[in-house]
Amino acid sequence: MSLLCAFEAAARHQNFTAAALELHLTQSVISRQIRLLEEQLGAPLFVREKQTVRLTVAGEAYAREIREALRKIATATLGLRAAPGGGTLNLAAPPTFGGMWLGSRLGDFIKKYPEITVNLFTRTSSFDFSTEIFDAAVCFGIPDWPGTERQLIARERTIPVCAPSLASSYDFSEASDLLNAPLLHLVSRPNAWERWFNGQGVDALNVHGMLCDQYFIIFQIALTGTGIGLLPEIMVHDALESGSLVQIGDALDTQDDEAYYLVWPCHRTHYGPLAHFRAWLTEWEESVSNTPLPSFRNRRRT
Repeated sequence: MSLLCAFEAAARHQNFTAAALELHLTQSVISRQIRLLEEQLGAPLFVREKQTVRLTVAGEAYAREIREALRKIATATLGLRAAPGGGTLNLAAPPTFGGMWLGSRLGDFIKKYPEITVNLFTRTSSFDFSTEIFDAAVCFGIPDWPGTERQLIARERTIPVCAPSLASSYDFSEASDLLNAPLLHLVSRPNAWERWFNGQGVDALNVHGMLCDQYFIIFQIALTGTGIGLLPEIMVHDALESGSLVQIGDALDTQDDEAYYLVWPCHRTHYGPLAHFRAWLTEWEESVSNTPLPSFRNRRRT
């Protein structure tokens, strides 16, 4: 391990002296450790030219792999120190879902399982359990993740919402009334509003409005009364209950089998912290199904 740490530091700095200062060693010790590592590997890692050094092609590739391996070791060590008894749970989630739904509910999980340390990471791109440190990830889409198991969290039902002030200023009564108001669009789903209007029997082509690249931004803008967002019900549940947002139209179900899932690699199925998290999710799903939000039409009468 000492040889690998010396090599990683020297590769990052491209300088033995700087690596020695970082590791509180002498330059000669760093040079000797790298020589020993090269002898073990049977290949040169650096090209030595007078007073400078530079990585060989093989050294560059090896440095990337070693750096990632050392990072994983450091993360695992910190996780064990943080929760020596109950273990850690490393979760990945899309930024919007993590911030608007999961983050606000983790307190309940932690209260029930105080011995488990939860680490939450956001990801906008696809995940790879073979290279990432995640125990599980929240994913949206049609289930097609080889080598994994999954648990349904919720199907996505999008609903039009806005601030009470905007709703009162327009006095929405029919779906077509929304055409006269500022609509907020998600870049990745440019035809969502057209689909919603068509579902309400309203002919709406080329609906215009502000473009945003994240649901969270649409949510924040809607809170200010600047526009109407077509947002997943699961993410605006709390805002609807508190009254900071109001629903001004019926829900639109997503197409196909797209939904939010908790996904994990098969070899982590019996990992204790993950099993507790899945049980907690099941309890939440049952509580929501027993106490649904009132329908849009009931809200309008109230």
